[in-house]
Amino acid sequence: MVDLLAPVLLLALLFGAWEAACRILAVPSYFLPPPSEVVAAVVADADSLLASAWNTLFMALVALLIASLAAQILALAVALSPILERAVKPLAVVLQVTPVVAIAPLVVIWAGIDHPERAIVALAAVVAFFPIFSGAVTGLKAADPDLERLFDLYGAGRVQRLARLRLPSAVPFLLEGHKVAAGLALIGAVVAEFVAGSGGAQGLAWRILEAGNRLQTARMFAALVVLGVMGAILYALLARLERFGLRWWRGR
Repeated sequence: MVDLLAPVLLLALLFGAWEAACRILAVPSYFLPPPSEVVAAVVADADSLLASAWNTLFMALVALLIASLAAQILALAVALSPILERAVKPLAVVLQVTPVVAIAPLVVIWAGIDHPERAIVALAAVVAFFPIFSGAVTGLKAADPDLERLFDLYGAGRVQRLARLRLPSAVPFLLEGHKVAAGLALIGAVVAEFVAGSGGAQGLAWRILEAGNRLQTARMFAALVVLGVMGAILYALLARLERFGLRWWRGR
């Protein structure tokens, strides 16, 4: 109960101070609207905000699925071939440290200006790829050394060792990697939509751009509130899924 009450009280205090400062200092609404105006904007634009939130979430989840499949397949291939690992890992690191905004214009052109959702999914998948790949590779190497020696004793082949020893040991790392990648996929989808600069996808980023061009700051904050709440819910769901997966893994 205390864990839930403490952040709620802190948020109430911060929002109260924000509201009071805007009222006392007579801050223009286009510069910084008070929380009451933001809440009013959320209520007024609820339908369009929910539709945009679903579009952003759907693209992020599709990107997460693509990144998950690609990362796990590549990690399995790397686990079976040390030479392939030495070839692939530097490229994966380079891909990770390259800012998404740097490659976004190219991806938008390749995906087609008329199909911004393809570019958004592709860019979000690129952002989400590395945490899953890194977690999978680390997990596949995290098997108990004593069990590794036991498998050596019985002459287990690479595929047997992978299926019966290394894959089970990688489960906690994969769960953590997916939890991190889900948040990054959501961030990547929003950033990619900003860069695409098109209303074709109609996600939350487009709502922010649209409101910003009209100096409707309260509507910008409303979209940010919906994005933050959506990200928090997604993280909480994945954290619960991680706990369930770890309980299954420990009791298997």
